[in-house]
Order: sequence, then C-alpha cells, then structure tokens
Amino acid sequence: MDYLAQADLLGPPPAPIVDIHAHINGPEASLVYDRARRAFGVRRVYSMTPISMAAGVRERLGDAIRFIAIPSWNLADRYHAHTRGYLTDIERFATEMGSRMLKLWCAPALRGYLGPDAPDIADIDSPWRREHCRLGMQLGMMFMCHVGDPDTWFATKYSDRAAFGLKPHVYVGLRRMLDLFPRPWIAAHMGGWPEDLDALDRLLEAHPNLHLDCSATRWIVRELSRHPRSQTAGFLTKWRTRVLFGSDIVALDDHLRPDKSTGSIKSDQANSPEAALDLYASRYWCLRTMFESTGITPSPVSDPDLAMVAPARHTPADQPRITGLGLPRDHLIDLYATNAQRLVESWWERS
Repeated sequence: MDYLAQADLLGPPPAPIVDIHAHINGPEASLVYDRARRAFGVRRVYSMTPISMAAGVRERLGDAIRFIAIPSWNLADRYHAHTRGYLTDIERFATEMGSRMLKLWCAPALRGYLGPDAPDIADIDSPWRREHCRLGMQLGMMFMCHVGDPDTWFATKYSDRAAFGLKPHVYVGLRRMLDLFPRPWIAAHMGGWPEDLDALDRLLEAHPNLHLDCSATRWIVRELSRHPRSQTAGFLTKWRTRVLFGSDIVALDDHLRPDKSTGSIKSDQANSPEAALDLYASRYWCLRTMFESTGITPSPVSDPDLAMVAPARHTPADQPRITGLGLPRDHLIDLYATNAQRLVESWWERS
C-alpha cells in the first residue's frame, strides 16, 4: 500500500491530531516518523523516549514532541532501573525535558523480564510504584499506565496462572492507585481490555480520574472491530470525553538498515527508511480508517496473534478486518484533539 497516497485520499483530519502514546526512539528514525506524522495530520506526539535519547529527538522534532517519563530499559541492572533508578529518571525528565506525565509499565510480561525481583514492582500498587507516584505528585505530574495485555496472550503465553495470574487481578491494584493518587490517569491500550467493553465501562463509571487511549494499533483495531459496530460506537460515544487518540508507534534507528545495533524485539519490523515509513504510516492509516470510514476493510497489518490462538485456521501473516465506525465529525474532533488539549496539553501548560 502507498500510505502517503492513502493519506491524501483520507484528506486532513477534522482537527489536527494529538497522538498521546508513541515511542520515538532515535534521531534518524524521528525524521522518518515525522513524514508519517505530517502526512496523516498529527500535530503533536507524546513519546516514551529513553532519557538518553530525548534531547536528540527533540532537536529534530521541536515542539511537535513532548516526553512521558519512563525507566532506562537499557541498564544492565534491571531491578535498579525500575525502582530507585526510575526515581532519578523521573526527576531528569521533569527538569530536563519539562515532562508532566510518568508511565507505570506493569504488564504481566514484567514478571518474566525481572525474574525473582518481580514481586517488588510487578503489581501496579506495589511499594515502589507508590514511591514513583509520590514523586510524580511532588513534581506536578499526571500518570499513564499499562496494566493489561491481550486476551490472546493470557490464553497462550500467560497460561501459567501461578506465574502471571488472571487478567482481572491487575485491575484490583489499578483501582487502588486511582484512589490513592487522585490525579488524571491514562490507561493505555483501551485500558488493556478492549475485548471487554463492559469491564471498561464499570472502571470509567467508578473512577472519574481515569481516561483511556486507543494505542496499540494492531490489537485495538482487531478487538474493537470484533464487537458489533453499534456496541463499539456506543461505548466511544458514552465516553467521548474520556478516550484519547494514541498509536503506540515504535520508531527505531534500527528500522532504517539491515544491520541491527540493539536487542529490541521491534528492530526487525523494518530494514530501510522506506519500510520504516510504511510501518509508521500503517498505524495511522488503520486507526483513521477505523474511526472515519463506514465499511469493512482488510487491515494491511499482519497479526500473528490470530495464529497464536488458532494455528489451524491462521498463519502469522494473516490480517484481521477493520470495521469502520463512521464517527461523526464533532466526535472525531474530541477524539483526535479536544480531549488531549483539555486533559494533557492544558496540564503541561499550567504545571
């Protein structure tokens, strides 16, 4: 697919988009990402960029990028990076980059990543997470979190219940944190549970400080398209002021060349600037197509999760369908721009 031509066919969005969730990790890749961003009408991106790379990326993108505090994932001492080291990084993001949001990454995979040290920080309401949020409160920050992963993963790679628990468990701790730290929260990836809109509805009803973003394009497009169109559109309409646009695009300098210099699991997604541009632009095309169109369209993005749960029916290259929601123009303006301006942009300006 020629994504730049497709962007022209879509036309400008009804309001310049604020992408609340991406990972722009590398000065060279940021320039390729910039082409995709501009083509699809994205005015600003909020990025989880390592503190060691943030200044170089900002030099390329200027005011089009702002940074969300994250741990230094490249440190050899993983436990330190996600505990005391993260306190240092939060302060650096606030003072050096003007960050006004920190992220807690509490996906079940963290238990495997940290090994025996995981119990101290794997749960979102663990003592170290509370310490991170206390510092964030002192620095005038709001919060983003990643708690849930796809149901397909709980059915396969997380099937060891003793190691990973059940999916509903992670939301017990999230509810506690929402009450303990009464700042705005954004739960990434439709709260980690796009498969169960009723569960998300209950969460939003109970916690007025909770908001969702629609990042993790492949997962979100697949699962929101599985629901009846009326159910997904009805949910988004009910909570139209509490859902923000996000893509979860990961841009790496490794995407620009065949030889890789990092061990990122995302490094092999592209091997040239042209392939990287397609990778980044495809996410914006899928999301805008889902929100703006009214038909059913094959996704151009392969989805190996289909084969993970049904290997007899799917291959890793299979693509799900996109169900167009045809949201009204005024709703799209809220989703693409107004909600981010009201919640996040205004927080940055007044803090």
